[in-house]
Amino acid sequence: MMIASVIVDVPAKQTDRAFDYRIPEQLKHVIQPGMRVVVPFGPRKIQGFVVGIKEKSDFDKLKSIVEPMDLSPVLNHELLQLGDWLTEQTLCYKISAFQVMLPAALKAKYDKKIRLANGYDVEILPLELQDLFCRNETILWADAVEKGILPLLQREASRGTVEVVYEVKERVKKKKLKHVFSKLTGNELSQAIQQLPANAAKQKEVIEYFIERPEPVELREILSALEISSATIKGLVQKGILGEKDMEVYRDPFAHREFQRTEPFPLTNEQEKAIGPILDSIEEKKQHVFLLYGVTGSGKTEVYLQSIQRVLQEGKEAIFLIPEISLTPQMVKRFKGRFGDQVAVLHSGLSTGEKYDEWRKIQRKEVKVVVGARSAIYAPFENIGIIIIDEEHETSYKQEENPRYHARDVAIERGRYHKCPVILGSATPSLETFARAQKSVYGLLTLSKRMNDQQLPTVQIIDMREELREGNRSMFSRFLLDKLKDRLEKKQQTVLFLNKRGHSSFIMCRDCGYVVNCPHCDISLTYHRFSQQMKCHYCGYEDSVPTTCPECNSEHIRYFGTGTQKVEEELGKILPEARVIRMDVDTTSRKGAHEKLLNEFEQGKADILLGTQMIAKGLDFPNITLVGVLSADTMLHLPDFRSSEKTFQLLTQVSGRAGRHELPGEVVIQTYTPEHYSIELAGEQDYDRFYDREMMIRKLHQYPPFYYISLITVSHENLMKVVSVTEKITHFISSKLSKDSIVLGPVASSIPRINNRYRYQCLIKYKREPRLGEAIKTVLDQYQQEINTNGLQISVDVNPYILM
Repeated sequence: MMIASVIVDVPAKQTDRAFDYRIPEQLKHVIQPGMRVVVPFGPRKIQGFVVGIKEKSDFDKLKSIVEPMDLSPVLNHELLQLGDWLTEQTLCYKISAFQVMLPAALKAKYDKKIRLANGYDVEILPLELQDLFCRNETILWADAVEKGILPLLQREASRGTVEVVYEVKERVKKKKLKHVFSKLTGNELSQAIQQLPANAAKQKEVIEYFIERPEPVELREILSALEISSATIKGLVQKGILGEKDMEVYRDPFAHREFQRTEPFPLTNEQEKAIGPILDSIEEKKQHVFLLYGVTGSGKTEVYLQSIQRVLQEGKEAIFLIPEISLTPQMVKRFKGRFGDQVAVLHSGLSTGEKYDEWRKIQRKEVKVVVGARSAIYAPFENIGIIIIDEEHETSYKQEENPRYHARDVAIERGRYHKCPVILGSATPSLETFARAQKSVYGLLTLSKRMNDQQLPTVQIIDMREELREGNRSMFSRFLLDKLKDRLEKKQQTVLFLNKRGHSSFIMCRDCGYVVNCPHCDISLTYHRFSQQMKCHYCGYEDSVPTTCPECNSEHIRYFGTGTQKVEEELGKILPEARVIRMDVDTTSRKGAHEKLLNEFEQGKADILLGTQMIAKGLDFPNITLVGVLSADTMLHLPDFRSSEKTFQLLTQVSGRAGRHELPGEVVIQTYTPEHYSIELAGEQDYDRFYDREMMIRKLHQYPPFYYISLITVSHENLMKVVSVTEKITHFISSKLSKDSIVLGPVASSIPRINNRYRYQCLIKYKREPRLGEAIKTVLDQYQQEINTNGLQISVDVNPYILM
């Protein structure tokens, strides 16, 4: 008897282990580790993942697997192991670790069918299957189980003649288009031409077309190529010369785009030096982690592309990660231009169906390179030769909900398994990464010069307090305004950057100072001009704007703060001749809008690109010579020990958009705290001095990279309950750790209430605490009952990136 160990789809403490199920006789050769299966669990049937197969179980009475959900495993051996590692590292449930590796389409409800693979004929199948497929194009999975033909189908699936399709209800349908194919061989087609009457010129043309192309062709394609009507094709179908069938086509997000092929550029001496150790590591098949530390515009991308090229020559695969917001069409263009159809792209701008199709290309080994955001790190490759994380300092590589993984850690773990190099690239690396490079834990590769020895842009820091004192109440300093006018005259382009985090527009009474807060959260409501509404960005509460102050009935209730719309309006008043493209959440929410706006800017249809974080990185346009930062300090005052680091990184990155080609660049940074070292040093683009200064402060206050940190957040609707539970947890954790650890708390979170739930925290700083994981697990076990029944929530974040 064969037994499968299955992780079931119930994320709870009691079910976070493998359950044994009997494999029915007829499925003995079907079930493999990494497949999803349907299993009985209590009174219901649910999905599970097979993690292993064995011959005996410690239990006598076992239920049987109902049916498999896949013909081939969706998780390979390495990803199953990675699931164990993820569970251990992030303290999540096994099922959550497996789910995060799969595209959304595989998590929905589905109808499952089996059909002939593209390009195969029914005749190739065994007789008992031929009959079925002649009557139906697809066979329902449930029917196949009932008829007992799954083992037969599996044999065919391993030969590649049939395949499983998940028809996901509401989520994803396979995209089908009508195709035309020849029913005759080449010789028979030539004879058919002879037999056609002389006036059937168009039909003859179609037959000649098929003599050269034996494979099926999409109907629309042939109609436009030969400039014929569908009646011509119908005639040939009726004569039995051609056949028609619906065939699946991949939803290709880039189908409408022609990518110009590019050749590798000759490398500069610095690039040669940097790529050397990477190529050696590929050659030696050894895992090394490298930090590629290069100033903005120093040609890091070319080093990436040529490293990937070497990996592909070795017959291996590559994963390339970029932060979600800078998944600019530009980067996709570079990769598609260099590697063509070998590239799959995964990011949140694609529809569920497009993501699923890209994922299947990877799983079917039809591509060799994946370019994508955080979750692309789980691409189901089996022979990885290199993993690259660009802009490695970006916080979007950290997932903020379970499992709370950091893509960098997953990359290093996968690199260890595949014995391949991992490259972390950045002009402003995170302090943790740079510290590891300084200690030689990571190899340090430096690019200190821009390409063609282009100068870094000159930076001017403007003290907005002075502007106020001298009566300038505008959001533009006089210096920046002069520069904007100058660029308009020279027909050069400008990027204006508005750092929105912590600087939203809020509604305030000018008479009594009352600020309109969310009734469910302790945070002010954000004013949205677009919809004339006030919204809470934490719980989604919406309200209309009051005309009088609820406290003192004054009519002087106005909104404060600078939004992109407000800046755009002011630009319209002071520079009416300037053409402005605004990029923010409102203007880029429609699919493809991001790309369209950037293309317009690249083609010179606008003088000024105004935007939030999404324009700070990855843009490379030759005509940008001025970058203006409207408010540099909004992140400095967030309650987070990394706020100086984030400010420095953002200012350096956004400054790097200027003067990347022939024309020299200028940067103007407006601030109310010009004396802050992160703003001063960003002005000088001096990362090394910033690193030394920030490391002193981190050491003094016992923060990473000198200490590790873990954050426990407790939330509940009853304030007293939250305080008492957090107190108990803090006390228990302190008793389990060594004297060198520091446990802070319990303390109210910086946003003490969200959605009517109070939030308290406990922060643990430590150097080496092998017992910490165990202690936290004990806490979670202890409160499991209350978590399930009483609405208590306890979340644990090991190495958090957001402390709010």
